[in-house]
Amino acid sequence: MRAALLVVLTVLAACTVREQVDFVEGPAPGAIWMPVLVATTRGPDPNQSVPGWERSAEVSFGQFTVSIPPERALGEISRPRDRVVADPQEHFMLADAQPLSGDQFQNALRATLRELAPADREALIYVHGFNNSFIEGLYRTAQLDHDLGLPGVTLHYSWPSLGSPLAYAYDRDSALFARDGLVEMLRRVRAAGPRRIILIAHSMGSHLVMEAMRQLALTNDPALQAIGGVFLLSPDIDVELFRQQVAAIGTLPQPFMIVTSQRDRVLTLSARLTGETARLGNLPNAEPLAGLGVTLLDVSAFSEGVGHFTVGSSPALIGLLGQMQLVNAAFSAGVSGSLPLLPATVLTLQNTTQVILQPLAETGSRRTRPWWLRRWSSTSG
Repeated sequence: MRAALLVVLTVLAACTVREQVDFVEGPAPGAIWMPVLVATTRGPDPNQSVPGWERSAEVSFGQFTVSIPPERALGEISRPRDRVVADPQEHFMLADAQPLSGDQFQNALRATLRELAPADREALIYVHGFNNSFIEGLYRTAQLDHDLGLPGVTLHYSWPSLGSPLAYAYDRDSALFARDGLVEMLRRVRAAGPRRIILIAHSMGSHLVMEAMRQLALTNDPALQAIGGVFLLSPDIDVELFRQQVAAIGTLPQPFMIVTSQRDRVLTLSARLTGETARLGNLPNAEPLAGLGVTLLDVSAFSEGVGHFTVGSSPALIGLLGQMQLVNAAFSAGVSGSLPLLPATVLTLQNTTQVILQPLAETGSRRTRPWWLRRWSSTSG
């Protein structure tokens, strides 16, 4: 067990980048600039002009502009290594960073929403997972927005992860510490007037999202009713705890999707360390969640390497999610079995659905509104 732990932690450490934040200093022809509104419970970093890892009881707000290089593979967040100078033609960089007050954050979101067509006035909040620095979560938010063609306005909630593969317990406590901050962000986002709020969380961030929703439910906070969709990506949550959280929340926002992979090495290790057979994000089937009204999207066939962020890093899966047009009809049919013309199998069990995706022979590059958001857009208020 100890050897397995060291192997996975070594892989995680090798996959993370902890260098200084790089700012674009001049024109960057072809680079794509993505503005991201951010709320965070991280304290300031004394060495650079972005939040650091220390916990802050006060929520801070800001608007950051991420520069995305023009040529890269889908799902890739390219960063300079081995002391190479960052180049906006090749690397993710920051183009701007502006601190905002809470009211300025709210007004900026309201103004951006008003620029969109009424049907597109949605606010999507991405919550990062374990072992993430501020800049990594910010870059991931911009990458997901760009590669998946997310609708509406994409925002980021950054909680004070230590950004170390050896700080699992610290990060778990930090995620709970950050509940109040996420609740405050949700209240401000709701006040800005989006058509609905969609929460997208990865790994340990999923635990934070569930706890914040539980808190909203227990206090009868109207912000809960503004949430019109939840997507948990590789959630690192105990399954029994998840059922208790759902019981406290009551009726879950719809859609409520859990992206799983049985090849997720991080969650496999997490389950072993806690004496469990599986975590929520690597369940082999939907039986433990029967009756909860959730959808499991099994992407095991696309997982490579550590396999802990397949939905955001696999080019084949990103291409597939952007092209699948017929899943709505498959769900409407309400039958189990293989789906004609679709690389998926749909299984239903007591109001819980499991979708097992398989790769296509080849996927194109056309980006459309993702099917997993498009399916419910006509029925959400």
